[in-house]
Parts: sequence; structure tokens; C-alpha cells
Amino acid sequence: MSRIVARPLTREAFAPFGDVIEADGTVESFLINRGKCRRFHDLAKVEVTGENARVLINIFRGEPYPMPHRLDMVERHPLGSQAFMPLSPRPFLVTVAPDEGGRPGTPQAFIAAPGQGVNYARGTWHGVLTVIGDEPQDFIVVDRGGDGNNLEEFYFDTPYVIVLP
Repeated sequence: MSRIVARPLTREAFAPFGDVIEADGTVESFLINRGKCRRFHDLAKVEVTGENARVLINIFRGEPYPMPHRLDMVERHPLGSQAFMPLSPRPFLVTVAPDEGGRPGTPQAFIAAPGQGVNYARGTWHGVLTVIGDEPQDFIVVDRGGDGNNLEEFYFDTPYVIVLP
């Protein structure tokens, strides 16, 4: 098995795969509600396409995975983006892979810091929601509903092992 060391999640490193969702370092923010609320504006590009496409807002409750993590499968959503924003200030593991002719290339792994979320661009190969630590974790998930097949899975012949630094 090939070993991948997870690295910190940054906007620059994650840009080929989608958006990092976080308030820190946001370019555009402004006050609303009579100055009592700061809006961190336009943090991710939500994409939906296809028959009867609509945006869904969900809560996912993920159970922790043991570390090191065995990555044997990735998935992608060809008809829409998929965003994950944790509801608790705890890190989680983010795994992505570039597309190489309709198949995933070598995966990359990131650790989302507390307060960070991700938005996988439409068609991006990614691992499943991977909670780390001792407790379940809830996430707001924004993705696509509608007609058509919006899920492709790929199983690696040889799994990867992802380790935390």
C-alpha cells in the first residue's frame, strides 16, 4: 500500500479540487443587520446541473474512522458540487484525487482545521466524509438533488494508507 501523509488544508493547495470554506482570510466581508453581524460573502461555488436539479441542505452525522486511514474507494458527483461544513470546532480528514482520463489519479490528503469546511467542485474525486478523533461529528452538507445519476464510485486495486502528521 502507498502511504500518504495528510497536510494542512489551505485555499491554494485545495484550489484544483474546489473551495475551502472559512471566515479567516476571506477576501470579502461586510457588516449587515445594523452592524451586528459580519457576512463572509460568497465562500464557495455551488453547482447543480441536469434534469430537475435543485440545491439540498442536509445534516450528516459522521462516525470516527480509525487512523491510519485505509483509502480503498473514492467517489465523485458529475451533476453538482458538494460542500461539507462541520458544526463543531474539530478537524476532519479531506481526501481528493485529480481526474486522469475518467479515473482518479494519486490521492492527496488534507486535515481541515477547526472552522474550515470544503466544497468539492462538480466531478471531483474525493473520499467519503472522514471524521477523526473520538466522537461523532455533525456537518451541514450542501449538494444536488434531482433526476439523473449523480454518484460514481471507484475502488482502488491497491488501497492507500493515509496517516496524520
